[in-house]
Amino acid sequence: MRYTGVTSRGIITPIFQAGDDLVNAIGESVCVAAENEGFSIQDGDIIGVTEAVVARTQGNYATCEQIASDIRQKFGGGTLGLVFPILSRNRFSVLLRGIAMGADKLYIQLAYPDDEVGNGIITWDMVDEKGVDPYKDHFTLEEFRKTFGSETVHRFTGVDYIEFYQSLGDNIEIIFSNDPKYILQYTSHVLNCDIHTRKRTKSILKRAGAEIVYSMDDILTESVAGSGYNPQYGILGSNKASEDKVKLFPRDVQPFVESLQAEMKRRTGKHVEVLVYGDGGFKDPVGGIWELADPVVSPGYTKGLDGTPNELKMKYFADNDFAHLSGEALAEAMRQKIREKDGSLVGNMQSQGTTPRRITDLVGSLCDLTTGSGDRGTPVVLIQGYFSNFATE
Repeated sequence: MRYTGVTSRGIITPIFQAGDDLVNAIGESVCVAAENEGFSIQDGDIIGVTEAVVARTQGNYATCEQIASDIRQKFGGGTLGLVFPILSRNRFSVLLRGIAMGADKLYIQLAYPDDEVGNGIITWDMVDEKGVDPYKDHFTLEEFRKTFGSETVHRFTGVDYIEFYQSLGDNIEIIFSNDPKYILQYTSHVLNCDIHTRKRTKSILKRAGAEIVYSMDDILTESVAGSGYNPQYGILGSNKASEDKVKLFPRDVQPFVESLQAEMKRRTGKHVEVLVYGDGGFKDPVGGIWELADPVVSPGYTKGLDGTPNELKMKYFADNDFAHLSGEALAEAMRQKIREKDGSLVGNMQSQGTTPRRITDLVGSLCDLTTGSGDRGTPVVLIQGYFSNFATE
C-alpha cells in the first residue's frame, strides 16, 4: 500500500563551472543522494535540471561589447528604439548596457503602469485617479513625472527603474506608452523587448512602417566575436552574470536530456524522464508579478513528458455519482472509476476543474519552486510518483 503521492526532492550537487561533465555529475549526485537518504530510483521518476547549470557548463555567456557588436551589425548604429523591456536588474540591465553601446541614441519605451511580468512603475489606482487612458495616452519622461509625481520606486526591490535605466547610458531617453507604434515617432529602427507577446508586437511594428525590426530572440542567434549564442531564443532568457556579462539561455538542450536519461538507465536500470527548466509559470497574488521571464518553462525534455494531464476530478464523483458511498466502498468505487479511464478526457465533464496545462509547465514550475532562486544549492530536482494516481498500487 502506498502512503504518499508526488514527492519533490532538491538534489545537492557540486557547484558547476564551464566545461564540467554535467551528465555524469548529475547521475552521480542523484544516485549518491538515493543511497545515503534511503530512497530508490523508480521507472517514471523525473529529473529536472535548472537551465542555469546547463548554460554555465556550456560556457554560454556574452559580454556587453559582444551584444553591442550584434546590435550595430543589425541596426547600423544611429538612433534605436526599445519597446516594452521588463524592469529587472537581473534580466535586463546588462542587456540594456550592451544595447546602448551599440546605438548613438536610444529611446526606451516603457509600458505603464507595469511591465509585461507585473513589475509596477506606478499603480492602477494612480492611473484611474489621474483620469489617464493607458491605451491611448503617451508621455515623455517630463510629462510622466508631472502627471504621476517622482515617486516610482518598486515596492519589493526599492529600485527606481526609470532612474536606473537612464543611468546605464548617456544616450538614453525614456518615454511611456502601451502602443508599440508610438516609438515610430522617434525612430523607425526598433528592437521589441517583450517576451511572450514579441511576435505580435513585431508584426504590429512592421505593419505600421518600421524600417528595421528585431526581437530579442533575433540577437546573438550565432556567435559574435567569440560570444555564446542561442539559435532559437537569442538573448531571451538571459541572466546577469557580472556587470558586463550575461549568461544566455542554454542551447542544444535536447541532446542533453536524452543523454542524462541514458546515463540514469545505465546506472540504475530505470527509465526516468528528464527536463531542463527555467522560470515556473506562476504569479504572485500579492505583488502581481508573474514569475515567467524566460521564453518557456522548459526548453527541452524527454518524450514521456509531452502532453497534458489526463485526470478525473475525484471530488466531483465523491459529491455526485458516489455520494451514497463512504469508507472503503467509496475508495474502491473511485479506484475502479480511475482504472476505467479510456482515452483523452479533453472536453469531458468528468475532468472539469483539473488544471489545463502542459505537463512540462506543471513539472517545471514544481522544480522551480523546489530549487528556489538563491542559496539552496539544489539545481537538480528529483520528482517521484508524478504519474501515479489514487488507483496506483
